[in-house]
Amino acid sequence: MNNCNATEVTEFVFVMFSFSPHIQYFLFSIFSLFYILLLTGNVMIMQTIRIDYRLHNPMYLFLSKLSFIDLCYSSVTVPKMLADFLCDRKTISVSSCIAQLYFFHFFACAECFIFTAMAYDRYVAICKPLQYSTIMNKQLCLWMIAATWAIGFVHSNIQTTLAMGLPFCGPNIINSFFCDVPPLIRLACTDTTMIDAMIIANSGIVSLGCFLSVLISYISIGKSIFKIKSVEGRQKAFSTCASHLTVVTFFFGPCVFIYMRPSTSFQSDEVVMVFYTIIAPMLNPFIYTLRNEEMKTAMKKLIWSIQKSRIR
Repeated sequence: MNNCNATEVTEFVFVMFSFSPHIQYFLFSIFSLFYILLLTGNVMIMQTIRIDYRLHNPMYLFLSKLSFIDLCYSSVTVPKMLADFLCDRKTISVSSCIAQLYFFHFFACAECFIFTAMAYDRYVAICKPLQYSTIMNKQLCLWMIAATWAIGFVHSNIQTTLAMGLPFCGPNIINSFFCDVPPLIRLACTDTTMIDAMIIANSGIVSLGCFLSVLISYISIGKSIFKIKSVEGRQKAFSTCASHLTVVTFFFGPCVFIYMRPSTSFQSDEVVMVFYTIIAPMLNPFIYTLRNEEMKTAMKKLIWSIQKSRIR
């Protein structure tokens, strides 16, 4: 039942990082550095893959799309957070909040499915190496990328529609630094039991479905790796998957923690929120380049060519 007896809310107030000005300026400096590293790392990966023809294969195509999604995904929340560090009152209009929620879920869902596509690519490469070029052809890769955007569009529309249908009449305090479904549900002045269940079901289908698909792929990969007789062969096969497995864990762990529980039990967890919105996307380029000799070699050539062009 709608209990809205007060004036309709026109803005929300973020309170997660409400500290003294000196602490907020310090946090602004730290997170600005993180964001610069995030932008630089992901742009470097995209540019390296674009100009190096040896990296024009499905694995690096998906990695390039992951870098683009990471860049967009963090840019939905981080610039607003940085601006809020310089303000005493951290507000956002209801319409801007809904827009932020929409794009956040769009890119988060796209990231889930690009991880799934990357896991399938590694499964085919290790478990069916002789059929790899036939299975992972250009048409299939393009279809997988198109499906990534399409499913992200559907998911974000569902989440946003459910959030837009909620009445907000106070309080308007969001214990977070960006607009997301769980904290918004807690502010609705109506019974949200049904909406809460629908949101959990929708998020569960996406995050848990992708996670299980990745898990099944890696169980099959693990079985194939253990069948390899030479130690060198096992290490080489494992090294091709270790980076992806690491970033998948960084991404899905916090997502399952945040979304796979009722909103009534939602408690603000600053470390988890910061990790999956800023730290994980920032670390992804470093994880992939540090463990990938091809990427390191190609990136060194790119940096060298940039330096040569500046000297000229």
